[in-house]
Amino acid sequence: MSEKIKMTTLLVEIDGDEMTRVLWAMIKEKLLLPYIDLKTEYYDLGLEKRDETNDEITKEAAYAIKKYGVGVKCATITPNAQRVEEYNLKEMWKSPNGTIRAILDGTVFREPIMVNNIKPLVKPWEDSIIIARHAYGDVYSAVEIQVDEPGTAELVFTGKSGKVTKKIINEFEGGGILQGMHNTDTSISSFAHSCFKYSIERKRDLWFATKDTISKTYDHHFKDVFMEVFQKDYKEAFEKAGLEFFYTLIDDAIQRVISCRGGMVWACKNYDGDVMSDMVARAFGSMSMMSSVLVSPEGCYEYEAAHGTVTRHYHKHLKGEKTSTNAMATIFAWSGALRKRGELDEIPQLIHFADSLEKASITTIEDGIMTGDMAGQCDSPNVHIAMAEELLDEIAIRLEKEMDS
Repeated sequence: MSEKIKMTTLLVEIDGDEMTRVLWAMIKEKLLLPYIDLKTEYYDLGLEKRDETNDEITKEAAYAIKKYGVGVKCATITPNAQRVEEYNLKEMWKSPNGTIRAILDGTVFREPIMVNNIKPLVKPWEDSIIIARHAYGDVYSAVEIQVDEPGTAELVFTGKSGKVTKKIINEFEGGGILQGMHNTDTSISSFAHSCFKYSIERKRDLWFATKDTISKTYDHHFKDVFMEVFQKDYKEAFEKAGLEFFYTLIDDAIQRVISCRGGMVWACKNYDGDVMSDMVARAFGSMSMMSSVLVSPEGCYEYEAAHGTVTRHYHKHLKGEKTSTNAMATIFAWSGALRKRGELDEIPQLIHFADSLEKASITTIEDGIMTGDMAGQCDSPNVHIAMAEELLDEIAIRLEKEMDS
């Protein structure tokens, strides 16, 4: 084997939880370290470490991405009441993804990993659908209160000028719950710019959808900002490229998406993007076949898998059982981060490796070797359902051939 590929700038490596953490180590051992002199700044975002550091390590990881420009993240647990008890946590820590996204801002672009022998469940879809998900605010940064007596709930804004604006939310006759969300003009504008730039870069139409008929201030403001940014900065570029931008209600967007051929960028608010990217991923094959990258306004990139920690498989793994866990999205998180590091540092060998890793991974599946989550949708006549480690070994064989060629 030739000399390992040298890196000149550190890559921020963010480890995670459960089965994806197990796969993370396997991917490094079998696919990366044989070819790359891997230089990373490592952050352990396993739930135990987050609890030990009062979740400060999550913030440190986000600021490291700001420093070095590129990060790659394993899937992590967002604890609920059950997890608090299971891990004996100090408190119910917030989503690490939400914390990192709030610090980096920007937009998450999620795109299905397409292979020739797995057809989408939605028959008209011929091309991938890229979900552009706003990565700041809304429910992910919400403040919540549970009340246990009658009373008045108010939304209050106190301006720096001293002006106070109040609106009654609800007159409670008994117990209930409250949630306060926010967003900022700066973040919404950055979201719009990211979406328009990405659409031009990928030569795809841009759709944007909210529920402005019901949310006449909050959602409508998103719509107004998008329209203003488009008219001022991108209308001419879109026309020159033969691209279309249009806004529609989220209800209408879903109907249009189901009946279209794909091939567009679909911009969604934070929660809408979370849900719709899951739907798109599953309809294209599997949640584990969805690439994801957060792009910040400052030009920082965080690559991650778009799925969870695969708890059910992890419990089997702890019993010594082998699992057919799909590592594709995690592999593509690494390949995306390494490619971007190669582009920014002008290391063509690193870019070539990332391309070869993705090609080897896709070729393995197109050869009929895949995990169980994909087998039911596969058109190959002879399908071999591989265990997690076996799939990585098969990819490693094909990767070696790609690198040798």
